[in-house]
Amino acid sequence: MPQSPEIQAFATGFPLTLLHAGVTVLILFLGAALYVLLTPHKEISLIREGNSAAAISLGGVMLGLAIPLAVSLTASTSIIEIGIWGAATVMVQLLIFRGVDFLLRGLPQRIQEGEVSAAALLVGAKISTAIILAAAVAG
Repeated sequence: MPQSPEIQAFATGFPLTLLHAGVTVLILFLGAALYVLLTPHKEISLIREGNSAAAISLGGVMLGLAIPLAVSLTASTSIIEIGIWGAATVMVQLLIFRGVDFLLRGLPQRIQEGEVSAAALLVGAKISTAIILAAAVAG
């Protein structure tokens, strides 16, 4: 029995979609892990200890990385392109994050101390830069 063109298109495209999404999620987690390694405080330990500010801050980092990665994914047509755009957006975003951390001096220490208002400001700055970077990638 012949399948409809829609079913055939799905059967052909879905595995590729999963592969592209999987590569992008891998880049997201690698970028977040790199960020964790670059910060002066240890987010994972702080989160395990119940530090809400650290959890909010790391969640903001992941959102800040995901926004330009999502735009890169829509602009890419191959795994190589996804890897190149993904790595480029992560590197730029990590540089921007470090700049924001530098400009907003004392915030990493305040987050380490559990100050949620400091984490909220840092998340706002990181998501704002993510949106600008995503628009730049979209062209």
